[in-house]
Amino acid sequence: MNANFLQTPIAYLKGVGPNRASTLQSELGIQTYQDLINLFPHRYIDKTQYYKINLLQQNTSEVQVVGKITHIKSVAQKKGNRLVATFLDDTGKMELVWFRGQKWIRENLKLNVPYVVFGKTNFYNGTFSMPHPEMELLVDHEKGLKIYMQPVYPSTEKLSNKGITNRVLSKLIQQIFVELNGKFTEALSPKIIEELHLISKSEAMFNIHFPKNQELLAKAQFRLKFEELFYIQLQLIAKNMLHKKRIKGFPFDKVGTIFTDFYNNHLPFELTNAQKRVLKEIRSDLGSNAQMNRLLQGDVGSGKTIVALMAMLLAIDNGFQACLMAPTEILANQHFVGIQELLEGVGITVSLLTGSVKKSARKVIHEQLESGELQILIGTHALLEDKVQYKNLGLAIVDEQHRFGVAQRSKLWHKNTIPPHVLVMTATPIPRTLAMSLYGDLDISVIDELPPGRKPIKTVHRYDSNRLKVFQFIREEIKKGRQIYVVYPLIQESEVLDYKDLMDGYESIVRDFPQPEYQISIVHGQMKPVDKEYEMQRFVKGETQIMVATTVIEVGVNVPNASVMIIESAERFGLSQLHQLRGRVGRGADQSFCILMTSFKLSTEAKTRLETMVRTNDGFEIAEVDLKLRGPGDLMGTQQSGMLNLKIADIVRDNDILKTARYYALQLLKDDPTLAKDENAVINYTYAQLVRHKNIWKYIS
Repeated sequence: MNANFLQTPIAYLKGVGPNRASTLQSELGIQTYQDLINLFPHRYIDKTQYYKINLLQQNTSEVQVVGKITHIKSVAQKKGNRLVATFLDDTGKMELVWFRGQKWIRENLKLNVPYVVFGKTNFYNGTFSMPHPEMELLVDHEKGLKIYMQPVYPSTEKLSNKGITNRVLSKLIQQIFVELNGKFTEALSPKIIEELHLISKSEAMFNIHFPKNQELLAKAQFRLKFEELFYIQLQLIAKNMLHKKRIKGFPFDKVGTIFTDFYNNHLPFELTNAQKRVLKEIRSDLGSNAQMNRLLQGDVGSGKTIVALMAMLLAIDNGFQACLMAPTEILANQHFVGIQELLEGVGITVSLLTGSVKKSARKVIHEQLESGELQILIGTHALLEDKVQYKNLGLAIVDEQHRFGVAQRSKLWHKNTIPPHVLVMTATPIPRTLAMSLYGDLDISVIDELPPGRKPIKTVHRYDSNRLKVFQFIREEIKKGRQIYVVYPLIQESEVLDYKDLMDGYESIVRDFPQPEYQISIVHGQMKPVDKEYEMQRFVKGETQIMVATTVIEVGVNVPNASVMIIESAERFGLSQLHQLRGRVGRGADQSFCILMTSFKLSTEAKTRLETMVRTNDGFEIAEVDLKLRGPGDLMGTQQSGMLNLKIADIVRDNDILKTARYYALQLLKDDPTLAKDENAVINYTYAQLVRHKNIWKYIS
């Protein structure tokens, strides 16, 4: 009865009705009893404590004080008067202040009688004051029903205007408890409850909305956070296990002559231990009979491409084709050129397919793909077109995966009757916590060391007032034959302003670095693609020493000779963007530098970002800081933030609970993959309900 009862439309709850129901739906997304009961308070007003006046702190939290009013006076101010009462307890005195309703208050206040007052305090000229306090005579207070910790629910202006106040929400939630008799169906097995010393579901629900004290509130929060994360992990892990069981992959059972020849004779450098480890993980997936579904994370420059190429050679050795899809033409082009160079003399056919490939060349590619003559195809979204048909695609690699939508990726899977193995690569390090939640159904590999000979990039923060010294430094680097990037922020809302900043910056650089001694390229979003490409190429060929650009150069430009990255107005960039930009230099053997230029006015958050950049080159550490600063939704970009629509847990703050939940979900499914055992009946039932009512996110990784 419980689960079905909670699916009742909210309009039927006593005290709601059709008008309130539509407001609750439009403002808070509440459609059923279940939605309302899962509207958890975001903070609590603690009425369990009574403070002494001499122990009040200068902060803005609400406090409760017992004392007497000894004196009332009206004080003139710029506009009208304010009413001030002197309030004493046995440790000191404070003031109670009213700006409105003074006549009524003056007539009803009793002198020298104990009151309980409650409200926020201000501290001014050595005295605490409490404006418009809630007041109750101590005798009435002691008789009344006490909700000790008062819940405060999320609200909006429209809700307040329609009279749906915090008190009303609290009353409606109480009504559900009354109708349910306070009993909620248990959602976790006795074994988990016992091992983790959890309180019951009914106790947790009651104490999250009406906690008797801080300790019970903490137990309720832990129990409900664990449950929410447990079911998400259960779904992700179950999906991964099912995937491996149900979706058969092509078994690549041999390491053939092409792979061996490349490894022994054409590899330009010794692989790092991290690359070897990742390659081993990929090989074991490819030989396992199940479809590989792996995420490969590695910082800029860690050597993901060579690992991807070697995985493709394994496919070719086993008689299959491979493809690599990148989000931009520049990046696809760069992969193509890099892979062609690496495969020189190996005798593999590689082609590039992007939007700008001519019709006649496309036709040849299509034919060679279908005949199987073409072994590796590299390209952009163009790879997804219906015309692109493979003879036998065995491995699909997707670079910078977060730029491709779900529908686009699933198109690749359907290019074959049996889906190809999938390797997803990203140079945007994803913190472990986020990876466990967003990609819990993918296996994850990490390349966490840079190739030998790469020197870490030196990063410094400089204010605008140091600009002349920075220019002097640039001249010295150019004398050594190096090249320089100068990047300006691009923030969509203010393109006009950004363009002006960029042009002002460009002009000042032209003044300080005059022709013919210096040559400067400029690239920005308002240029035609042809002109952009022309300017990029001049810089790549070394015909210009300085490249002034907006963030268009963020992904995919590889100029080993560029050794200095100057980021203007660095405070306007996010951490991951700063880290990506810094990764454009440091690609050769020379010492490289990243200079973060800012004005003196910096927010605390901007200071944290800049300090993090100066302190570390580790992309994963940077991603952790970024996650703490921005939260999971922002980090993944809007298209994926909906996935983390959590009701009570927070994957950053509740990282430890997430790990515990994942551990328990994993153990449970190893022991009972179909949740068929009696002891797991409640979990099986709850899981089925959640999936049925779509309360766990739906997505394909």
